[in-house]
Amino acid sequence: MKDSSRQLLIWIGALAAGALLGLVRIPWIEGVYNFIATVYTRLFQFLAVPTIALAIMTTLISFGRQKSAGRLFGRTLTYTLSTTFAASLLGLVLFLVVSPGNIPPESIPGGLPESVGGGTSLRDHMISVIPDNILTPFLSGNVLSVLIVAAAFGIGIAHMADSERKKTLVNFFSGLQEVFFSLIRALIKTLPLGIACFAAQLSAQIGQGVIMGSLGKWALTVLLCNLLQVFVVLPLFLLARGINPLRTFKAMSPALIMAFFTKSSAATLPVTVSSAEERMGADKKVSRFVLPICCTINMNGCASFILITSLFLMRNGGMDLSLPTMLLWVLISVVSAVGNAGVPMGCFFLTLSLMTGMGAPVAIMGLILPIYTIVDMVETAENVWSDSCVCAMTDKDLRGKLDESEENIVGNSEIEL
Repeated sequence: MKDSSRQLLIWIGALAAGALLGLVRIPWIEGVYNFIATVYTRLFQFLAVPTIALAIMTTLISFGRQKSAGRLFGRTLTYTLSTTFAASLLGLVLFLVVSPGNIPPESIPGGLPESVGGGTSLRDHMISVIPDNILTPFLSGNVLSVLIVAAAFGIGIAHMADSERKKTLVNFFSGLQEVFFSLIRALIKTLPLGIACFAAQLSAQIGQGVIMGSLGKWALTVLLCNLLQVFVVLPLFLLARGINPLRTFKAMSPALIMAFFTKSSAATLPVTVSSAEERMGADKKVSRFVLPICCTINMNGCASFILITSLFLMRNGGMDLSLPTMLLWVLISVVSAVGNAGVPMGCFFLTLSLMTGMGAPVAIMGLILPIYTIVDMVETAENVWSDSCVCAMTDKDLRGKLDESEENIVGNSEIEL
């Protein structure tokens, strides 16, 4: 625990140093920390997708013939949907209370930047997660598609008859997982440098200011919803299961810090798993099954963002916002969030796609874009905190109830912070 506390202090020191560095408005310095931050983001994204796939595969191989897999998934899905619906409903309440007004038409740009434009329907978005070959999900970074492929392989191998072929496959995937864990451990050792650069980026962006007025009320609604979900709603879920929220939050703080700056729950997954196992004390059979699934489908922050932003755009477009319509969008936001990839700006592009199909004034998304950097950071930390809570509650429910006779393949590897 002393080593963990020392590392956390180092991370906080890197955070403070980066915040000060971001205030230095020297172009070449900005170029350096932007470059380093981009490198770290890409490295974690490179490690995240295979880590997710291997974690799901090895766990399903281990539990594929046991009732444990069904119980683990059942608890995970129940807590995921409960917390996500709570986030979306909270977003609806705050939207009605804060009631962000319409943006003056003259302030709305004629269109979105070319790099932001484009969109697909919700139906096309959901179909896109169904893989049509084995390579596309990995090449495109579609995390939900990767999960489907990994789950199919894991279940398939688990139900193979015991033979040398099965043993070879199990050893191969277990060994490959250890390789990625070794790479993760090496990267984590250099992480303070990355955190300093992420903090410098954030400090520089805050210094540029944000748009006030109606857009400011929209941002207030989204951020307030996120903060209430983090500090009130999710702790209540933990307390209801007899779990100490403060202790859990402290244990998962390295992952929350990492999520805040990478803006990707998928990229943060290695740190999340490590914190859950080494600091929170979660059973590896639980953490390495629940967390990879949660970082794909448990998107509390995304659900509230989709709901609030969609209602905001529809109101600006003069569309009817009756109570049945808003409740329908609560459901849509939850379903969309579950299918959203845990990557930077995933919620932004998904909302843009939904609103394009609705015919709403999507040009407003161009005004939201500069503010979204801050929103995305808070949302991602919220998502990882929710993942941590689901893991803690599932671990509490199933502690001592999993199949002890089954050898836990994934438990042979360690991720150390």
